[in-house]
Amino acid sequence: MTLEEKCGQLTSVMPWSLVRADGSAAEGAEELLVNPPGHVAQLIVDDPAQLARLVGTIQHRFVTGTRLGIPALLHAEALNGFLAGGHMVFPTAIGLAATWSPELVEEMTDLIRRQMRRTGLPHALSPVMDVALDPRWGRVHETYGEDPYLAAAFSVAFTRGLQGADLAEGVVATGKHFLGYAVTAGGRNQSAFEAGSRQTRDLFAYPFEAAIQIAGLKSVMNGYADIDGVPAGISQEMLTGLLRGKLGFDGFVSADYATLEQVVTRQRAASTPGEAGRLAITAGLDVEFPTPFAYGSALVAEVEEGRLDVRDVDACVRRVLRAKFELGLFENPYPQEHIDITAVAREGETLSQQLARRSVVLAKNDGTLPLPQEGLTVAVIGPHADAVIRQFAAYTYPAWREAVNGLELGEHGTMAGAEEIKSSWFDRLFSPVDVAALARDRYGARPLAEEIAAFAGDVLTEPGCTMTRPLGQESVERAVEAAHRADVVVLALGGASLWFTGERTEGEDSDSADISLPAAQARLAEAVAATGKPLVVVLVQGRAYALPEVVREAAAIVVSTFGGPYGAKAVAEVLFGAVNPSGKLPYSVPRHSGQIPVHHHQKAGTGYRSPLPAHIPRHYLDMEATPLYAFGHGLS
Repeated sequence: MTLEEKCGQLTSVMPWSLVRADGSAAEGAEELLVNPPGHVAQLIVDDPAQLARLVGTIQHRFVTGTRLGIPALLHAEALNGFLAGGHMVFPTAIGLAATWSPELVEEMTDLIRRQMRRTGLPHALSPVMDVALDPRWGRVHETYGEDPYLAAAFSVAFTRGLQGADLAEGVVATGKHFLGYAVTAGGRNQSAFEAGSRQTRDLFAYPFEAAIQIAGLKSVMNGYADIDGVPAGISQEMLTGLLRGKLGFDGFVSADYATLEQVVTRQRAASTPGEAGRLAITAGLDVEFPTPFAYGSALVAEVEEGRLDVRDVDACVRRVLRAKFELGLFENPYPQEHIDITAVAREGETLSQQLARRSVVLAKNDGTLPLPQEGLTVAVIGPHADAVIRQFAAYTYPAWREAVNGLELGEHGTMAGAEEIKSSWFDRLFSPVDVAALARDRYGARPLAEEIAAFAGDVLTEPGCTMTRPLGQESVERAVEAAHRADVVVLALGGASLWFTGERTEGEDSDSADISLPAAQARLAEAVAATGKPLVVVLVQGRAYALPEVVREAAAIVVSTFGGPYGAKAVAEVLFGAVNPSGKLPYSVPRHSGQIPVHHHQKAGTGYRSPLPAHIPRHYLDMEATPLYAFGHGLS
């Protein structure tokens, strides 16, 4: 291989750089394939057959139109289902963790493995193995919670199901984000991570180690944080010393999107793309995603000008090519020729329902639940009463289509690498869509009020407020009137996970300094509670919220998550006793934002595990130091 070809194998491009939406060659594609990239990022279309056709076209160009004919490695997201149109959605990761059933997640990823191989995308940028201790961070719902052992169990199960018994029929799993991404300063995404070597090694690295040692994890993605003052993507101590040396990792490291650009522009640890590339490749970062900035031609220049030893490049190229050989891409780089779109869309339906049911946590019950299934008038009030799309978190296809709508309207873009997207690509592949209708029509999802109507005699529905904003006094008054007319009130509160845009409380780059339930929801709850009607609170959330007194004093509290197509159905089944709740909290729920961190494995002598002197009644002057609901809590 020439130096240029080697450095190309360590880069990725977006699909529209290679093909147009109709499959014809994109402008500049021929020049791009002179020194072809090794990877293609995020090819997402609306149905599996169309996806397979485009993947086949791209691979044909690599195999027949390049000097060496090396197939590309195409990757996609698979956090809670294969992120591509026409495939089943499952509960978000924190909901999966609440099931405490890793065997079901292995079953889920075994299905995802077959779906991705069928369409020709054998590399998944999942799962998230971060141990999440800070609920201010907006991506908690993508994790398996606060406990390293629970996170390890799910990480191993996810990896096993996805990679399979033989990688020639499997999909490369990518553990992310290495390391400490979920506990950065101030709960802010991409901020610095500060921890001692013991906590770094034994707590935050533990799920990665388990997946490496037990399940043979083939890829790891760096985080964006600084670790001991060095950006993770260029930290030799982390990527070589800890990851490869101590944890025994022998796969390839995938850069989180725009990592090396941020090393220059945000973290200022390098002054040029070439310097960032040199630091990264000597640290052990194998592949730059999603487009070349510091690898490719910038890396070639570093070698040619004597600043980088070509042997460092060779080591990374070997790891990438070995993965392609193990996946069997050289023997068969092409997707399946015939795909039954209707059959694929139903795959995993029963499993998705099962996971949704087992993810529901009954946090409190004074005997009000289960509700009687005959002759009951129920007022379903709150922003989650009729919000079917809010069951779909970021990294699901409906949420991605919502982000595409935002692109079409000129709002902030979606994932890194897609901000400068060619309008002709999305214009041809996606017309603006009503995402709520998509959730209903494509997945059969229904909002909570409709699912409750399947059990109750009569249902009254009022939003009362949005997720974060009041809708005016008249809206509250309508909600109060509905409560007066009902036998029981189901108050549907919580959060929303969106992709960078829209009214949200959680998600990537959507962090909160105050984790209190939004004030508009608290005011609505107070107005409704004043009616004196029995109050059942349903919290749809991907992280802990500090709950106002009116919610804490409700007759019953059910904690749900972004459960996908059957999330609301599972809640209704629990409310009316069709399903006996079995979910357990994978995180602690604090009494107040000021308690953070309040995780269950605080060490002896620290936090609420610190003994009190005899004359001190409690740890804080104003409240207990213990969580409102502890990790593992869940009634039945």
